[in-house]
Amino acid sequence: MLVELGLVEQRYKAVLEVLNDGASVTDVARRYGVGRQAVHTWLRRYGDGGLGALADRSPRPDTCPHQMPPVVEAKILEMRRLNPAWGPRTILSRLAREEVEPLPSRSAIYRALVRHQLIYPTPRRRRPSDYKRWERSRPMELWQMDVTAGIYLEDGSRASIVTGIDDHSRFCVCANVVVRATAKPVCDALVAAMTAHGMPEEILTDNGKVFTGRFGPGQGIVMFDRICQENGIKHRLTAPRSPTTTGKVERFHKTLTREYLDDKVFASLTEAQAGLDAWIGHYNTEREHQSVGNVPPATRFALARPQPFEAPKGAGAKGEGEPKPRLRRRVRTNGSVSLLTINYHVGRYLAGQNVDVILKDGLFEIFHDDVLVATHARRHPAERDHDVARQAIAAPATRSRDVPVVVRKVDGNGSIRFAGAAYRAGNAYRRHQVEVAIKGDTVQIWSEGKLLRTHPIRHDRGKEHGAFANPSGRPDRINAA
Repeated sequence: MLVELGLVEQRYKAVLEVLNDGASVTDVARRYGVGRQAVHTWLRRYGDGGLGALADRSPRPDTCPHQMPPVVEAKILEMRRLNPAWGPRTILSRLAREEVEPLPSRSAIYRALVRHQLIYPTPRRRRPSDYKRWERSRPMELWQMDVTAGIYLEDGSRASIVTGIDDHSRFCVCANVVVRATAKPVCDALVAAMTAHGMPEEILTDNGKVFTGRFGPGQGIVMFDRICQENGIKHRLTAPRSPTTTGKVERFHKTLTREYLDDKVFASLTEAQAGLDAWIGHYNTEREHQSVGNVPPATRFALARPQPFEAPKGAGAKGEGEPKPRLRRRVRTNGSVSLLTINYHVGRYLAGQNVDVILKDGLFEIFHDDVLVATHARRHPAERDHDVARQAIAAPATRSRDVPVVVRKVDGNGSIRFAGAAYRAGNAYRRHQVEVAIKGDTVQIWSEGKLLRTHPIRHDRGKEHGAFANPSGRPDRINAA
């Protein structure tokens, strides 16, 4: 009967054959199919530790002179737990600043974090060598600007942030919280940044409609381009669908979201702006930036020699100064209006309606019921601006109380239903109640006395009677049990 012996039992039997039976090491090694050195090792282990010493041992060395000391490893783990956004490079920079000895390598810090499951290794999608890196040689040579979302308010609405960083120093020059990232708030943020830091030589943006009319339906330039032209700033645009071109400001958005926003909910825009300003101060003056030599961005930005910028007279906070004089014009059947014998397109859906025109900073802004519907660059000589002032009228009146209205609730897509048709109200008013009125051939959407949107009528006019018969909207359907 054959009996299978364990590994330790076989080695013990071989040792006994040498010690008790007087067999030679060579014969025992031949019978067990091992080398003579293995048999000698078994004899030595048995003599030192008995039967238990014949088991397999770990191949790990008894000592490792270059192993990270436990005190340093504990400090690394503490840094990571207190600052979850810090990676191996940042931790290494902090250890070097504190003159920790011996200073571990970045890969050693990475392995320690993985070993304690504070980070999880993920494969790189692209190698660093696949990217073409570029950087301007001095501060204020190029700014990168963009708009990002991420501000959540307690009322359920969301706000945006107009951001801008200096390409050379990564200094944040602009971080303004706005309700909606339309042309006016974005340009106000640009003017505020240039007032505080001076004018850059160039500005790089994507092809958003607030930055350029490159892909828009209109032929005139937008307000952002106009500000750049009037101040001698070269406005550069990225290629379509090329977010890596503005990679520095996009990477700033990632840092902003991970280290500050992190799904925070703010009570108001004022609170959100105050908290953001405090974090931006820390980012610019205290937080080390790896791509600029592990120093705060302000260290590099301090070398700038900015060109001073003087804000236009009357520019300032919202509500300051007197309202601009307006021209009243009636839209022709072809959708245009005449201003100083020059035609400007407004839209055929407003044909027969009165619009108000404001001349501001070389731009004609055309409003219908206080809603901006078109913007055109001035095409008459600047010397004739005084003719505009002479033809000015008073500010437009508010909505007439004689116009019947109905109440509608804005759905999750930012739209309302009226007479079987959908009309856009805006994402900022989702889940809010608004008032809908008919004026001429347009549908007006109001909220708290403010005109939000004006649309050409798309519904069947025969259904308006039923819509106005239910001013508070159709009652909710109750399913029978």
